Amino acid sequence: MHQLTIAREYLTARARGTGVCVVIALAASFLASHYGAPVMLFALLLGMAMHFLFEEDACIGGIEFCSTTLLRIGVALLGARVSLDQLMSLGPQTLVLTPALVAATLLAGWGLAKLLDRSTQFGLLVGGAVAICGASAALAIAAVLPRNAEAERDTLFTVVAVTALSTLAMIAYPLLFSALHSSDAQIGFLIGVSIHDVAQVVGAGYATSDATGDVAVFVKLLRVALLPVVVLVLALAYRRPSDTDNGSGVHIPLFVIGFMLIMTINSVGLIPAVVSDAANTTSRWLLITAIAALGVKTSLKSLAKLGWQHMGVAVLSTLFLLLSAVASVWLLGSTGLLPG
Repeated sequence: MHQLTIAREYLTARARGTGVCVVIALAASFLASHYGAPVMLFALLLGMAMHFLFEEDACIGGIEFCSTTLLRIGVALLGARVSLDQLMSLGPQTLVLTPALVAATLLAGWGLAKLLDRSTQFGLLVGGAVAICGASAALAIAAVLPRNAEAERDTLFTVVAVTALSTLAMIAYPLLFSALHSSDAQIGFLIGVSIHDVAQVVGAGYATSDATGDVAVFVKLLRVALLPVVVLVLALAYRRPSDTDNGSGVHIPLFVIGFMLIMTINSVGLIPAVVSDAANTTSRWLLITAIAALGVKTSLKSLAKLGWQHMGVAVLSTLFLLLSAVASVWLLGSTGLLPG
């Protein structure tokens, strides 16, 4: 009975704030479906409009719960999107080139942040979001970086910036790659490796052709599969001395373990299609709710204080990935290492 009472008090303390974030997520989904804009962006904007609720004691617990616990569960469930068979079907060239571009972009974000006098943590956050899977990667990476006064503001900015840039890329990249006289397979690879968010990859890929869309989605899934690797590396790099001094050893975030476990189970065919679809849908809603919570926690005033350097890091990281991908395809295609 005592444990039930504790559980009831825990849920009650978080009910109002969680309800607020869920309502914002539902409203964002409705607006996105009617106006064709990214749902993550609507969730952020609506959340920021409700920032005053973060000053209400009754809502704070639930908002924090959505921006942390629900976020981690949503990221872990992303593992249901990926299987090893899908990744192996891409061929050895793609399996080597894609991780190389991800690593290079992550380092580029770090270097550009130093060049533009921004924090290295912000550079890794932007570089990871651009390199892997946009808003989802930004939230996952932010969960293992050190918490400070600027961390949540930088995370929110990163989500806004990469979502906007990904939407522009969905429109512009297919036209650009077609103008370069690339084959369907090459265009699919370029779309899958250079556009940030999964939804925009799907839109750009299948708007070109079915064959292009299939390649784009598989390449994108490979980038998603690299998310736990990047998060784990950053978690180890930024681990606190207490993590090893107290004899507990290296701390691996539970949601990273969950991602890899779900991906492994999916790879051996133990997850039915209906369960996989349900996990993907649940992950999507949890991430939308988490972004809504992040928006509620952040004020427009704090974003207004950011200089042009913040946007510079995001834009230049995006251009770095684009140019690196095009150069790689051109070089490998001309040598016959990447099929046309």
